[in-house]
Amino acid sequence: MISDVRSNFRPGKSLAVIVQATPQHAAAIHAIENEAFSDPWSKSSILYEINEPGSVFLVAVNENQNAIGYASMRHVLDEGHISNIAVSASYKNQGVGSLLMESLVNEARRLKITALTLEVRESNKAAISLYKKYGFVQKGVRRDFYSYPNEDGIVMWKEHLI
Repeated sequence: MISDVRSNFRPGKSLAVIVQATPQHAAAIHAIENEAFSDPWSKSSILYEINEPGSVFLVAVNENQNAIGYASMRHVLDEGHISNIAVSASYKNQGVGSLLMESLVNEARRLKITALTLEVRESNKAAISLYKKYGFVQKGVRRDFYSYPNEDGIVMWKEHLI
């Protein structure tokens, strides 16, 4: 279970708290998903992932308990696959993505996951920079992995977590 992790991402104004996502967060997560991605998950897919036993689904909430970002990961045995990390546009560049990534990595360690992987659009330089900050390295390319528009996916790994 996620502990009460806090981060001052808006100095003097508010705190973000990372909590386990619940079905009550699904509508807000879906809104962030639609804002962030050109090919977003459906609300039913989000609900499925929130309730899936092999899934870790975290949400960043502000002082009003409004969802401002989320991160999801699937794990099988000792490997984890990060599916999505997204932050509401009004909270970008304020440390929320870092807080979510740090929380996912900590949760992976708690679950005894030894390696994490993810795909990222090759044009998403901000996300690539965030992942590199947390020790992910490029290990491959998936040609035409993304749609709307078509784009290659960079495959990144973080190994030796524990």
